[in-house]
Amino acid sequence: MRMMKRFSLVSAGIIVALLGLTLSTAGAKIVELGQTATPIAAPVCPKGVSPNQCFIILTRTTAIQTTSDGVKYPTTVKQNGWIVAFTVGLSNLVPNPKSEKSILHELDLAYGGTPQLSLTALKKGPKNKYTVAAQSPTFHMIPFLGTVLTEPFSMPPSFTQFTAMTVKKGEIIGLTIPTWAPVLTYNLNSAKFTYRQSRTGNCNHAAASETAQTTIGQNQRYLCEYSGTRVEYSVTEVTNAPYPKKYVHSGRR
Repeated sequence: MRMMKRFSLVSAGIIVALLGLTLSTAGAKIVELGQTATPIAAPVCPKGVSPNQCFIILTRTTAIQTTSDGVKYPTTVKQNGWIVAFTVGLSNLVPNPKSEKSILHELDLAYGGTPQLSLTALKKGPKNKYTVAAQSPTFHMIPFLGTVLTEPFSMPPSFTQFTAMTVKKGEIIGLTIPTWAPVLTYNLNSAKFTYRQSRTGNCNHAAASETAQTTIGQNQRYLCEYSGTRVEYSVTEVTNAPYPKKYVHSGRR
């Protein structure tokens, strides 16, 4: 998969306009998965909460938003297509620039590297078991802390069905964090916001080892559930007709 030139803070409207020049198949449309009534935002620590007691960092796991503004599984794919971009809210994390370098270095050491993320298309099974159906490239987030970033996978003329991540109806798009990323907003309405992690225990503590789902066909039970919290991400899909079942270049298992 060809990695694209990085475009920060690109609006969904610009992406839609450019993609419209490239897609020729009748019936294609642009949909946003995961964006509900509350806009995606860069997380901040609640008032009166010190940084070392602020739980806005997601570490070494794959997360699924199961409820957002009361909407169940808002990143569920409704029609076959391609994920072409994502939006993510990233906390500034360090209000004092003088301490930024040391704090970021400590997080890098603790969680195995700089802040990174990818998107994972998941098939839901029984008893909260999910299987990886597709995986995007990994994106590095360190330059964009403190922003709401919209990141296209590829832009015309490089965009094709083969440079985006193909998805199928019923799959759920999760956010995979192999290291760490400050993407959690918490202290929200527990009845309206809930997410799950790809972990089976010790849910009140950071993952002791890597639990992120990064391999096609890998399955995992998501037994760690967190109410009153939102993972700040959404994805942009171009819907279209599915590949023929025997098409060898579909990029899917």
